[in-house]
Amino acid sequence: MAEKQALQLGEETSAAASINIGDQEVQGWDAKATKRLLWRLDLHIIPFMSLIYLLCFLDRTNIGNARLDNLEADLGLHGLQYNDCLAILFPFYIAAEIPSNIMMKRVRPSIWLTFIMVCWSASMIGQGFVKNYGGLMATRAFLGVFEGGLFPGVNYYITQWYCRHECGFRMAMFFSAATLAGAFGGILARGIAEMSGVGGLGAWAWIFILEGILSILVSFSAYWAIYDYPATAQFLSTAERNEVERRLKEDHGHLSNDYNVKYVWQALKDWKIYIHMLICMAGFCPIYSFSLFLPTIIKNMGYTANNAQLMSVPPYVCACFFTVTASWVADRHRQRGVFLLAFQLVAMAGFSMLVATGNPSVQYAGTVLAAIGIYPQIPLGLAWNSGNIGGSLKRGTGIAMQVMGGNCGGIVASYVYLTRDSPRFVKGHSILIGFVGIAFVLTLFMTTWCRWENARRDALSESREAPGGPRLQELSEEQKLLERELADSVPWFRYTV
Repeated sequence: MAEKQALQLGEETSAAASINIGDQEVQGWDAKATKRLLWRLDLHIIPFMSLIYLLCFLDRTNIGNARLDNLEADLGLHGLQYNDCLAILFPFYIAAEIPSNIMMKRVRPSIWLTFIMVCWSASMIGQGFVKNYGGLMATRAFLGVFEGGLFPGVNYYITQWYCRHECGFRMAMFFSAATLAGAFGGILARGIAEMSGVGGLGAWAWIFILEGILSILVSFSAYWAIYDYPATAQFLSTAERNEVERRLKEDHGHLSNDYNVKYVWQALKDWKIYIHMLICMAGFCPIYSFSLFLPTIIKNMGYTANNAQLMSVPPYVCACFFTVTASWVADRHRQRGVFLLAFQLVAMAGFSMLVATGNPSVQYAGTVLAAIGIYPQIPLGLAWNSGNIGGSLKRGTGIAMQVMGGNCGGIVASYVYLTRDSPRFVKGHSILIGFVGIAFVLTLFMTTWCRWENARRDALSESREAPGGPRLQELSEEQKLLERELADSVPWFRYTV
């Protein structure tokens, strides 16, 4: 009886496969056509997402450039007050992330992302008119509230358009905007420094105001530039929309895409996501430390303030190249962990060079290596985590949780480099070596566990029977639908390693 059932199922599967292949041949969805389709998606989605994240990261970290243009002196900041102004952003940023991704599910992305962008741009402009420590603290808090939803929101948004093995490269293209923000930030700050005294405002104020105005101008076009979901994308034909949805369904199986709070709880109870949160925290801590303090670190190597602004550009350019290239290669090989481990070693080497010597040339080379090592970790880690979470809402929550963990690293980063430790900042560099080392150990653990779990499920699929039913490889589509609420815990789900 079991043999007959298996034979019947095999015949049905073969017939279905023949129909699908026939359909694909009629519609022309061979490898070349799929490549063209992905190119259309890339052109309409990635450039604008990258642009708004560039502006977001620029608005969040330009305070590091403003510091070199008398921010502390003009506002009367002393002691740890500058560090407090950096840190205050992150608790509000973290608190906004999960609610924001839930809103991405309830409200169309074009509406939600436009709303938060207008609000953070207004906060940025307001930051240019503050007169004291309290005013700067308040505007930074508002900046955190509204910027908090962008990074997890866009990463979740990308997973709604691309298959799991295609997300890493797109996330890297999007995240590379953070490295470009660092590069442009230095160049813009050098030019805006010439406006010191215009309108009775210091150069630091004009950095905030002009970059905030740029963000708000872009936000006015966001509603029309952001496409919500494949099913409603006007730049795709009906056949193309159907193909995008078919590919996503095939890639994710039949895991639930329904809106139900129980999938949020599934994410909150998943231990694997907490490991990724810690890896992300240990990755974001050096990134925020780097972006917030790099101009100060380079200035303390003996450069003038203006030259330090310009010398901060090359490390970011190198980081951008390696961020995009590494994720492209990782997508092709469909692996994440081994690439993360390699870049973590590079980052530790870079910070070790900063600790080991006071030679400015060696130290500067260390900043370049550190940048190359730390920036690729974030898109690689996000693609790894998101690809290993089954179900749309659980994935959105899990991504937000991961980024929450990452931004806890931002709180620590605000106090890594203290004025009393200048000019070498040996203690700060050593702390960052420790954080990257923690990420290395956790990444090695997750890589090993994913490989072991995949092997266990393969063995189960080949030799064991599902309780009360047919062998696992013989599960029908109906039975898979019944199991979809188990998300990535279903026996037929395989983890990216």
